[in-house]
Amino acid sequence: MENVEESTNEMEEEVGKVMEQARELQEAGAGLISMISNDEQSLRLKANSLDSSIRHLRSSITTVLSQKLLDPKLADKLEEDLQTAICIITDGDAAGFLPANAQGWYLRMFLGPISVRASRKEIQLKAKEEYNSYRDRTALMFILFPLILLILRSWIWEGCLPAFPVQLYEAWLLFLNTGLALRENILRANGSDIRPWWIYHHYFAMATALVSLTWEIKGQPNCGQKQRGVELFLQWAMMQGAALLLLNRYQRRRLYTRISLGKSNSMNVARRETTGVDCQLWVLCPILFVMQVFK
Repeated sequence: MENVEESTNEMEEEVGKVMEQARELQEAGAGLISMISNDEQSLRLKANSLDSSIRHLRSSITTVLSQKLLDPKLADKLEEDLQTAICIITDGDAAGFLPANAQGWYLRMFLGPISVRASRKEIQLKAKEEYNSYRDRTALMFILFPLILLILRSWIWEGCLPAFPVQLYEAWLLFLNTGLALRENILRANGSDIRPWWIYHHYFAMATALVSLTWEIKGQPNCGQKQRGVELFLQWAMMQGAALLLLNRYQRRRLYTRISLGKSNSMNVARRETTGVDCQLWVLCPILFVMQVFK
């Protein structure tokens, strides 16, 4: 009986110690979070001040240069130095303390008022890498999906596409553009310079895919003639997939050059002002022009 009481007392003491340790851990954690929050707020104020200074200096350089009070070569050097300073900040751990881009209606519609800005640079870069991987995967699907449909149409379906596979492809296009728009809005919220028109064109593509889901896919008789438009659309989609593969590779190589020169930060996706890889233009440009004519 005495052994049972001793065991009970020991268990009560151990439970009491655990409770005390839990309270101490909670107090230590709360103190640490409070200290980190204060330090973070201080860094955010400094980052906001520095961002405002850079914007003010850029505006001043532009104004003085327009009044011809500043040597153009010196203005270019000052602008390059400011761009280097921006890249130092945005490519480092301080990027998480810079003012965040406003989240648009698209993200709010899907996620509500939740912030998608990552505080750590490696998480932001991971989101960019996933976006690039998604573009590569979907470019392959752009080629394979319509190619499989056209092969099945010739070999199995006797020249007449059933409605369901075509509508499945159009549903996939809707899913694809929805996913791209989501990823691009998240990248913009994390400091990427994706152009708004590029995101808007995905909105338009979503609306087009949604409308195309309502189209009637006519069958026999005269199936080949009735489905000529569908056949041309699938052929054009294959060409678009090939162009996307080349475009993704071309843009990433160009962007790598700009990042190496300090003219772009690591969160950017593509820029029109770039250098290098000219040989790929001889393949990419003809495909783009042929696609426009075909369209």
